[in-house]
Parts: sequence; C-alpha cells; structure tokens
Amino acid sequence: MLLQDLQKANIQAMKDHDTDARSILSIVLSRANDIRRELDMKGEDIKDSDILSLIQKALKELSDEKEGYATQGNLERVEGISHQEEVISAYLPKQLSEEEIRMIIDSLTDKSIPSIMKHFKSEYAGSVDMSLVSSIAKSYQ
Repeated sequence: MLLQDLQKANIQAMKDHDTDARSILSIVLSRANDIRRELDMKGEDIKDSDILSLIQKALKELSDEKEGYATQGNLERVEGISHQEEVISAYLPKQLSEEEIRMIIDSLTDKSIPSIMKHFKSEYAGSVDMSLVSSIAKSYQ
C-alpha cells in the first residue's frame, strides 16, 4: 500500500538526514493520518486514491510556495522545494497526456462536463491533472 511506502521513505529520509524529503513526507503522512482517523469513524479504510489526492495537493502547494520564493530571489529555498517535489512526485503514477485525455473523452458516449469529470475522477484518480481534464472538457462544449 502507498501509505506504507511513504512511511518507509520517511524513515529512510530520517536516516539519510534529508530534511527536505523528511519534511514533505511528514506533511503527507500527517494529513493521511487525519483522513484515516476520519474514515475509521465511518468504518472505512484509507485507499491509495486518498493518498494520491493528498500528494497532488501537496505538489500544488509546493509549486505555489516555490513560485513565491523564486519571486523573492531565495534560490536556496527554491532548490529545497524542487527536491521535495521530486521526492513526493515519485509516488504518483504516470500522468496522462493531453492527447490521451482527448482520446478517452472521444470514447465516452456522454461528453457533458459533469459526466467527463466524474469519469476521470473515478477511473483515473491520481494519474490525471483534473484541471487539464476540465479545460479539455470545456473545449468539447
């Protein structure tokens, strides 16, 4: 399970004294534990798709943070954040290209935006940038 892989990587980052990797892995694991507790109350288990969603959100936050540091000219911090992005993005499956997304949409019978978004969210969670899917879906309208 993805959660266990992240926990092992966090321990290894601790052993390697890799503070940047440890930082982002700890953040994702902490958020995963919060979700796991919520799901436990409902009698459900955390799924890899939940973890993938957390990783994607963390990558978006890192990107925004890196942009801010780049604007300030803090190149050392930009490099650290880039390393964090590399570490955490290694756990995402290969992302679908725009061409692959268009082919999938073309194969759907219902090409309405809600139907397209629902299909990609349920079938391709973690392996597609939903904002890209949204912009492509809008072009079909």
